[in-house]
Amino acid sequence: MNGATPLHSIGELSARTGVPVRTIRYYSDTGLLPPAHRTPAGYRRYSDAALGRLHLICVLRELDVDLTTVHRVLDGDLSVAEAAAAHAAATALQIRELRLRQSILHLVARRGTSPEETVLMHRLARLTSDERRRMVADFVDRLTADTPGTRSANAALRAALPDLPDDPSGARLAAWTELAELITDDGFRARMAHAALPPSDEDALPGVAPETVAKLIPFVRQTVAAARAAGIDPAGDDAVPIVDAVVERFATALGRPAGPELREWMARQFDAGHDPLVERYWRLVWTVNDWQVVPGHLPFQPWLTEALRRPRPDLGPRTGSASVSRGSSG
Repeated sequence: MNGATPLHSIGELSARTGVPVRTIRYYSDTGLLPPAHRTPAGYRRYSDAALGRLHLICVLRELDVDLTTVHRVLDGDLSVAEAAAAHAAATALQIRELRLRQSILHLVARRGTSPEETVLMHRLARLTSDERRRMVADFVDRLTADTPGTRSANAALRAALPDLPDDPSGARLAAWTELAELITDDGFRARMAHAALPPSDEDALPGVAPETVAKLIPFVRQTVAAARAAGIDPAGDDAVPIVDAVVERFATALGRPAGPELREWMARQFDAGHDPLVERYWRLVWTVNDWQVVPGHLPFQPWLTEALRRPRPDLGPRTGSASVSRGSSG
């Protein structure tokens, strides 16, 4: 074989590539690395081209490309670029699955759930996009059927449907899981049906004449939104002039003294017009959809109620009329 290209044994290929002899033999047996020649004794011999072929096999396998795809590349049925693109897409799915698994594990660890809750959380987190949408649609359909006559509120509900992406962050997945637990609870649906969807100004003061509410609530909502946007703590001193201005506006509109009794009445009314669990629903929807929380869209009642009930030595006790002063115009 004078002038012929030298051939290599399996052992030589192994020494030059670091691939175990057993693996090279397996590639050869499956047709990935056919020998160029066999000796009279049956030993396989490989050309330099086989050495390059083995290097490519090793790279593709290291990238976790399956053997069937490697075969197609080596046979010329698929280019390396096409194989890489297909495998990149498959790898993205694997990464998404691993992220989902990691998020579920973090969620279970953080919440300290029971075995039953863990199973439920896992099932809710792994629903497909279509299954999630059907679950939300069923909740909304049943809810709006329970609340006829609240067309604008129901429209707002349908305009803000939670939509979890296929590759969510841990925070969005956690919010979706909690939200899914809420909307599958008949008791919560009853609370949503009882509350405004979302809370509207007409429902903020139960039992008060609509024309009076129309004068007061927009002012209150804007005032509290501005305070929230400024980062004012309802229990802090900076909240005092804000809540005083609100109370004065109520005293004028209702013809009542702007004293402790009016403040406590306002706090009770706002408590009655606010459901913390319904507010939680809306916050979860915003998180799932990755929407920015706008202070003006938050229920104003919790902030104002806390500010109203903040101890005020300058106002005296809440009982009796002796403490009624502060220049009420009512």
